[in-house]
This record gives sequence, structure tokens and C-alpha cells, in this order.
Amino acid sequence: MDLTITLENNEQDLIAACVRNEEWAQKTLYESFYPILYPICIRYAVDKEEALDILHEGFIKVFRNVGKYQAGTNLKAWVKRIIVNTAIDNYRKTSKNRTSDLDQAYDVCSLDADAVSQITADDIMSAIQELPAQYRTIFNLFVIEGYSHAEIGEKLSINESTSRSNLAKARKKLKAIIVKKGIVEYVR
Repeated sequence: MDLTITLENNEQDLIAACVRNEEWAQKTLYESFYPILYPICIRYAVDKEEALDILHEGFIKVFRNVGKYQAGTNLKAWVKRIIVNTAIDNYRKTSKNRTSDLDQAYDVCSLDADAVSQITADDIMSAIQELPAQYRTIFNLFVIEGYSHAEIGEKLSINESTSRSNLAKARKKLKAIIVKKGIVEYVR
């Protein structure tokens, strides 16, 4: 039996069915959010396989905790938060180096307007994935997810100054990657 349900109109029914572990509801929820959540996972992962692992582990957490979801709140934001936290957990598990201090941060300058216009979203995503795990995670949390350095420090169990330092290093390394790939000729 093939059943179609739209998230917006029947969210409560869908959540109730997920609480009952009904496969059709879990599949609907997964397929509805996959296009939104997979790109988030890819930003934190080394490769596509790791991104899928993060996504699947995150959805396992979603399905285990769906009974805690409060109707009337933003379901997409709730699921996204679980996925981002799963990516952070994955980073903690795989992280080996926790170094850096603000004193060691390199000078960082911004890209020219001309350089920015030469870069595509795919170029940026590809370059971000080449960053070391800690730099990539901090870059994503700060630049894309909008966390403060204090929040990042708390989530990753690092000093706020280490978060700032690693963001500076991530930006510098990102620029070097972009230049190395020949996407832009020069970055100030």
C-alpha cells in the first residue's frame, strides 16, 4: 500500500505514526527532510559516506526521540538541531587534535569582490570538505549555523579562544585551497 501524506497538513498524524514506529511515517519524514539535511551533513563530513552515516545516525535519534517533539513547534528546526548535534558528536568521536590558541592565529583577510564572483557554491563546498575536521566543524558552526564562539566552545569542549583561532585558521586554509585549485588566481 502506497500512502502519501504532506508534512504541513498532517504533522500531528505523522508524528503519532512515527511514535508507533510505523514504517510509512518514518519513510515520509526521512524523504521530506533528506534534501534539507544531507547538505548539512556533507558540510561536516570528510566524504559522502561519512555524511550519510551522520544523517542516518541522526535520524535514528529523531525516531527514538520523536515522542518528545512538542506539537506546534517547528519540526524542521527540531530535526535539524538533532542532525547538527549528531554531526558534532561525530566530530568529537573522530577528533584527535585539539590544538591552537588565539596567540597562534594567522592574519586573515577577506577575498576580493572579484574573487568571490568567480567561486561557485560547489567550489566552496568542495573546498570546505578539504579542511581538517576541527576547522571544518568550527567553520560550519560559526559561519553557516550561526553559533557564537562561546556556544562552539561549550559544544566541542574547547576554549572560546581556540574556536576563534581555529576559525581564523580555517578561513586562511580555505583561501589557500581555493587558490591551489585554481578557482581564483589570487587571494589577498
